[in-house]
Amino acid sequence: MAASDLSSSDFKGLFFIRDAIRYRGQPPTLQAISDYLGFKSRRSGALLIARLIEKGYLARTLSGSLRVIKEPIEKTPTERTVEIPLVGTAPCGLPLLAEENVEAMIPVSQRIVRPGAIYFLLRAVGTSMNQAGINDGDLVIVRQQPVAENGDRIVALIDDSATIKEFRRQGDKIMLMPRSSDSTHRPIILDRDFMVQGIVIDSIPYPEG
Repeated sequence: MAASDLSSSDFKGLFFIRDAIRYRGQPPTLQAISDYLGFKSRRSGALLIARLIEKGYLARTLSGSLRVIKEPIEKTPTERTVEIPLVGTAPCGLPLLAEENVEAMIPVSQRIVRPGAIYFLLRAVGTSMNQAGINDGDLVIVRQQPVAENGDRIVALIDDSATIKEFRRQGDKIMLMPRSSDSTHRPIILDRDFMVQGIVIDSIPYPEG
């Protein structure tokens, strides 16, 4: 479960700092944090760090460096997790799991994802699937696979952008159906050469703020 005392920018910033320490051996600079989160000044990055320290997620070492003392995803002591990549909202022309797309590595319970399969997290945008349990801003857990059955919620790559829709096959045609309270959303019709990127297995509300 995601920590409820963090805003979305604090949550994202904490993962960015944690991953830099874990995989690069040192925390990111204030400038890197501010650039990553879209802040206009380094002071905003410094204030984010101060909030994370105050809330008990980060601490300063004797040398003044940062270390993570509390994970942003809560888990029971006996729960096993698998780290899967959060790849943002769209690949922008790159493969979904390209290194440039990965925002953070997030631990997910093995009760949700099974070892051996490949998973990724995608941030949902818009209301086209709100009647299927996927709301704007949710983190969607996707199992990577190239095939789907009618009724599956899938991630499709269309015109270099990722979209989440319900899969329907009718003869040689594929229909990607919205499931929305907004009638302006329309089905997308594709031919049989279309490839599925993955199947949605769960969605998680993203911390607001």
